[in-house]
Amino acid sequence: LIRRVGHIRSFAALAAIGSASVLCYGLMVHPLVWAALRVITGIAVVGVYTVVESWLNEQSSHHARGRIFAIYMMVTLASLAAGQYLILTGDTGALTLFAVASMLFTLGLVPIAATRIHAPQPLATPPVRLTRLFWLAPLAAGGAFIAGIVSGAFWSLGAVFAQRVGLSEESIALFMSATIIGGALLQWPIGRLSDHYSRRFMLTLVSFAAALVALLVLRVMYASLAALTACAFLYGGLMFSIYSLSVAHMNDRLSAPGDVLDATRGLLLIFGMGSIAGPAIGGPLMDGFGPGTLPAYSATVLGLLGLFGSLRLIWAVPIPLIEQGRFVPMVRTTPVVLKMLPRTDTQTELDLPSSSKHL
Repeated sequence: LIRRVGHIRSFAALAAIGSASVLCYGLMVHPLVWAALRVITGIAVVGVYTVVESWLNEQSSHHARGRIFAIYMMVTLASLAAGQYLILTGDTGALTLFAVASMLFTLGLVPIAATRIHAPQPLATPPVRLTRLFWLAPLAAGGAFIAGIVSGAFWSLGAVFAQRVGLSEESIALFMSATIIGGALLQWPIGRLSDHYSRRFMLTLVSFAAALVALLVLRVMYASLAALTACAFLYGGLMFSIYSLSVAHMNDRLSAPGDVLDATRGLLLIFGMGSIAGPAIGGPLMDGFGPGTLPAYSATVLGLLGLFGSLRLIWAVPIPLIEQGRFVPMVRTTPVVLKMLPRTDTQTELDLPSSSKHL
């Protein structure tokens, strides 16, 4: 679509589709209809992310891209956290909240449609070779898949879980936003540790720690809001770090500069597969066995990732710390954002040696 009509028209079309699909949720309440609408809305949202990220990459200079990347991540996470409180603006059983979401989609058209800046060039998208990613770094590919499962379950079922354990609408918003804020604040220290220790070890440790916190959620979900919120904060910091650690671990295994974006696109596709499987499995489990199934389910898959990481620590050849790249905290949006990473940009323009060709 972007190659055919350009970025501005693509953004307008995708935002219009997203706005219309969100309104349809309130007009046609049926599981099959909503499943189809979720697919349509997801395509629209990813398309909008792609347009915005490619636009930022094209318009920012080489020296400013690091700052722009940081600001973009801060705005994205702040918006995700603030968006949880939109649930307080209307009745969850009425059309109001869907209308608010549709309005936000529509308002997003204004700055793009009114800009006088020339649109960036269309993106080249070579095919992704998933088998090569599994061969290069099995733990990174597995980490991306499990990260997709647990984050997909959180985004789709987290509010349902909070409602079923008896939280009010205000408390549900607090629970969801605490998880997101934890992901924003804890990624940096976790990433710094992964720069000084084995990336496999950190990915394994974080997986086991996230599984433990998920079990703590199971223990305190009926105890107190403060305890549940604290656990949500820790869980978000650990859960959202798994994808970033997986990307960093994969990039540690790459040798050619052009492989970074290709590998990240592949990990994003694997992540997407997991995010489909997460709620598809977790939803029926919650319906059949109650809300406590969600943290138990998340703890199980995270524990399996930790066990796989332990096996890789025993069997796989370790990567020397000097050859590890620098960790960059990131939000899973689209692969286009990788072009804004300062390290990716530097390796292309300065042709750094192989030991620096990583995130």
